[in-house]
Amino acid sequence: MEFSPPAWLGSLAGMIVAVAIYVPAIRVVERRLRARSGPRTLEQRAAFEDRLSVLRRVILGADITILAVIGYWIGNAVGGKWAV
Repeated sequence: MEFSPPAWLGSLAGMIVAVAIYVPAIRVVERRLRARSGPRTLEQRAAFEDRLSVLRRVILGADITILAVIGYWIGNAVGGKWAV
């Protein structure tokens, strides 16, 4: 594993892309889940919101991790050869 500047910049670019993709993707997922849930009691609604919050965090964490690693690999492949 090399810690070259191009690899770090690729990783940063991957994280930025991950956050940009997260916002519209989570809206679509949330809209579909809310449409399926239908009318519920107050306790059921609170439990649904808790599960939705956990789902948001899992999706964001996986999204950032995967795209940061891909960005790191691309940055290392493109610019890592010329790094000192």
